[in-house]
Formats: sequence, structure tokens, C-alpha cells
Amino acid sequence: MIINRIYSDYLMVSRLGEYKKLLIESLRLGYQHVSLIQYNDILNSGIFNKNVLYFIHRHDIDTDVRTAKKMFSIEKSLGIRSSYYFRLSTLDYCFMKEIDEYGSEASYHFEELSDYCKKYNIKSKEKALSNLDKIRLIFKRNIEVIEKESAIKIRSVAAHGDFVNRQLGVVNNVITDDFSLRNELGIDCEAYDSKLVDSFDLYISDKPHPIYFSPLSPFQALKSLNTKNTVICMTTHPRQWETNWVVNTKDNIFRAIEGARW
Repeated sequence: MIINRIYSDYLMVSRLGEYKKLLIESLRLGYQHVSLIQYNDILNSGIFNKNVLYFIHRHDIDTDVRTAKKMFSIEKSLGIRSSYYFRLSTLDYCFMKEIDEYGSEASYHFEELSDYCKKYNIKSKEKALSNLDKIRLIFKRNIEVIEKESAIKIRSVAAHGDFVNRQLGVVNNVITDDFSLRNELGIDCEAYDSKLVDSFDLYISDKPHPIYFSPLSPFQALKSLNTKNTVICMTTHPRQWETNWVVNTKDNIFRAIEGARW
């Protein structure tokens, strides 16, 4: 409903206090907080222990870098590591370096396929896939630029979901289905790799008001400790935790224009 979107984008009280309480409660229960790439390394190293409680953090910085910085500050105060994935439109190299130097992960939230389809007005899955070689070359160049400007080695990436992907029925992470490209770029994993996802006992994503979480609240998940939720992965979007009316307004206008043009 429009009224819920208005509340979420402009009127919602900050939920960062709730975020801090969640982290504190998970630490109290004994969860080990790790970034996505740290968890991937644990899986591949053979030291994965099902008796260890893992809480994997993934932040998709779709729009709001300001709130992302606040979430990072909370995590630092608690000694927590996590992953931050930046779109081309939200790249902040100074912030990314700070994340990396702390020991968390700063990386890339990619969307070259949907961007290419919008740029060239491609409206069929078949035509989109026929341009995949060109799209992968753009992806490669973007990775190289980000690594050069940030001085950070990108080892994991996460696909962004766009309205174009939903319309075409093809996701951006088809780009990383090419493992020769991954090897060339030194990318160890993509956030939706089946080996990763299948190892999670529970995957939670935040949602706009009034839902907040899907499929359930992480607080509820923590109550299931020692029953099934020993490996929890949670994806958050800063926009869902605090309003930033300037950024939200710009993004809403931009998306409306994109939709009208495409």
C-alpha cells in the first residue's frame, strides 16, 4: 500500500536500536558473527563445525550509505564482522577501505545484466542472454576498476535484484555462472551459490514496513537455539532500518523514470 511506503520512506522511527539489541542477544547466545567470505572460507577449509553457532551478516547497500555507516559503527562497538555489498551508484571507497581495514568485507552488489537491458531497451530473456558475453566483459571491467580505486581484493560478490530481472525472468547472477570468469577475477563465491545457501539452516531478509522480516523475525529464530538454527544468514538493507528522505526521494524518482523509459 502507498501509505506503508510513505511511512517506511519518510516517517518510520529509527530501528537501529532494535538492530543493536539483535546483535547483543545473538552474542549472548554464543553466535559467532562472520562475513560471507569468512563463512565461505570456513566451508571450504574443512574446519566447518556443526556445533558452532554461525550468524552470517550480509548488507546490500542499495541506496543509503549513511545508515550503512551507522550499522557498521554498531558492529564495531560489539566486535562483529559482516559483509557490505555496494552498487555502482553507492560506491564509497573511503568507507569501503574502513570496512576492509577493520576486518569486515566490502564488496560489489552487481547488476550489469539489468543495467544493460535498460540501456539498450532489451525486453526479452532470450535477447538478454544473447548479450551475456558483452555483459560479462562490462562486469569484469567494473570489478577491476573497483579493486583499483579501493585497493581491496574482491573475493565475493552479490547479485542485485531489479524490476527488469523480474520482468524478464532472468537474474543478474547468471553473469557469475561462468566459472572461468570467476577464476580469472579471483572471485571465490557469489552470495546465492547453492553450496552456501544449502548450508544455511535459516536465511532471513529484512522487508519494508509493516512486514520487516521474511520468513520470520531473527529474534524468533534465536529462540530456536540448539534445535535447528545453528547457521543463520541475514541480509539487511539500510533503507529498512532508518529513513533518509533525501536519498529515498531521489531513488523513488529515479526508479519511476527508469520504469517509464523501459
